[in-house]
Formats: sequence, structure tokens, C-alpha cells
Amino acid sequence: MRHLLCVGMGYSARALARRLGTLDWRITGSATSAAGCDRVRWQGRDAVLFDGAKPSGDLAAAIATATHVVVSAAPGAEGDPLLRHHALTLAAAPNLVWIGYLSTVGVYGDHHGQWVDEETELKPVSQRSRQRVAAEAAWFEFAARAKKHLQIFRLAGIYGPGRSAIDNLRDGSARRIIKSNQVFNRIHVEDIANVLDAAIHAPQPKHVIFNVTDDEPAPPQDVVEYAAKLLGMSVPPDIPFEQAPLSPMGLSFYGENKRVSNARIKTDLGVTLLYPTYRDGMAAIANAV
Repeated sequence: MRHLLCVGMGYSARALARRLGTLDWRITGSATSAAGCDRVRWQGRDAVLFDGAKPSGDLAAAIATATHVVVSAAPGAEGDPLLRHHALTLAAAPNLVWIGYLSTVGVYGDHHGQWVDEETELKPVSQRSRQRVAAEAAWFEFAARAKKHLQIFRLAGIYGPGRSAIDNLRDGSARRIIKSNQVFNRIHVEDIANVLDAAIHAPQPKHVIFNVTDDEPAPPQDVVEYAAKLLGMSVPPDIPFEQAPLSPMGLSFYGENKRVSNARIKTDLGVTLLYPTYRDGMAAIANAV
């Protein structure tokens, strides 16, 4: 039986676990607290405690039997926590055939609305994106040294059930912030699982970096308007960007403008997106009552 270890059992990792099922897979997820481990177990998975601040004996034991590892835990100022504490364990893992590292399209920075692909120069703007660039480099260095098969997945803005404009409209938090020519890239959580599943089962592909995004970068206000129409609700009023009460993180998102190509997941991995545009994804969420 194959053993998937998810370091960070968050929204995306849970979607992958659901997709793979349990018939041919043992799935273990890490959490940063005892309560988090309980939540992982309630989902029917094995759980290990790893807070990123120190090595974990339970995590080391899981690595020793893992065949596949997905890393979604975010790096910090001191780098990637898994590499910092368990690089030697990973390098020695006898059954480990594949590592997937979940990064972000934020590593590209601002390209003034132009198209970017996996060969585009990285120009990270925010501190968290600079940390992702450093973490990617560290993982590449580790994989080369340990001779492990690594793939990097640069994720666009993640949405899905419970985390979408549909949900924001229903709870009254949706806003239509208008910034001229601004677009965002997004990906439905089930398509993240779709891409990771394809990568796990594909023959050794030519490339190791993949942008994971849908077909249509779009202005954020268009998404909110479409979601409101699906629900039969009034479209929230426009808020000029200059007047929007954004947090520092929100401001940093609006400081990056690019259109991210997803061609490589189709040509290399044979992926057919379940939700190729926000319209497909929003309709599915609205109808899932």
C-alpha cells in the first residue's frame, strides 16, 4: 500500500486525500496542535504532531514509511520547517519516490497584467513570496543532493466550498473592490487535487515546476457579480481601490497583477480541469446545497 504524508493537512491536502481515497492509500496528515491532530483523525486519517519549531519523532516515523510526501506548510523567516528539522530523515527514507511542494504564483511578483509561465523571472514583492522563493530553492538543492524526485506546484488563489465569493455573499462579507485593469488568478481546490493526482500517477515528466491555475484570470469584481447573480442577490456596490479598507496583506495582493499560464499542466500531465473558469466553479458551489 502506498503511503501519502501531508505535511500540513489543510484545505488543499484534504481535497487530495478525498480524491485518492483509502483503498490503495494510507494517508497521514500533520497538524501543529493536539486539537488539530484530533481533527485529522476525525477525517479518518492518521495524524502526527509537528509544530515546525522542533523535530517530531512521530513525523520522522511517518516519513520513514512514506512513499509520497506533499508539503503545504508555509515557510518562515528561518526557512522551510520540514527541511530545517527533517532533511536527513527525508533523504534516508527508503520508500520515498515523490515529493510535491505547494508554492504560490506570488513568486512571480508584479508583471503589470502580462502573461507569465514557469520560465518567467521571479520578482517576488511580499515577504511571504520571498520566503517561498527561498523555500523553493532549498527544496531544489535538497532534491539534487538526496536524489529525490521533487515537483513544485505554484498555486493561484484557492477557492472552493466554504471559501468563495458565494460564501462571502451569504455571510455578508463580499465586497466589489475596483482597481483599473487588475486581474487575479484562481484555482478551485478540487482542481489542485486533480493536478496533484495526475502528477503522482504520471510517468516522469519533462518539467518539475507547474503553475496550478484555471484558464481565465479575471477582475475580482466580476467574480463577485457573477456569484451574486447565481444566488439571485443584489450585486454589492463598487468600492474604489483607493477607498477600500484593506489589510496590509490585502494591499499586497493588489500590488501584483499578472496572468498566469497553465499550459504545462495540460501538456505534461494531461490534466483536464474540472472547473476551467470561475463561472464553472461558482456554479458548482452555488448548486451544492
